[in-house]
Amino acid sequence: MSATLRSVEGQDEAGILREIQSALQGLRFGAVEITVHNGQVVQIERKEKFRLQAPANKSA
Repeated sequence: MSATLRSVEGQDEAGILREIQSALQGLRFGAVEITVHNGQVVQIERKEKFRLQAPANKSA
């Protein structure tokens, strides 16, 4: 897992919404967590899960 630092200072609401939309892009299973501190979004975290399918039963 890695973290990317992004500037929040001067970031408008539209910029925050773009970041949230980017975190949701292509997410099939998982969660997007938005952390707010003193009324400002300070972190957006994406947790993605990969579901593995069990092999189908083969009749011999």
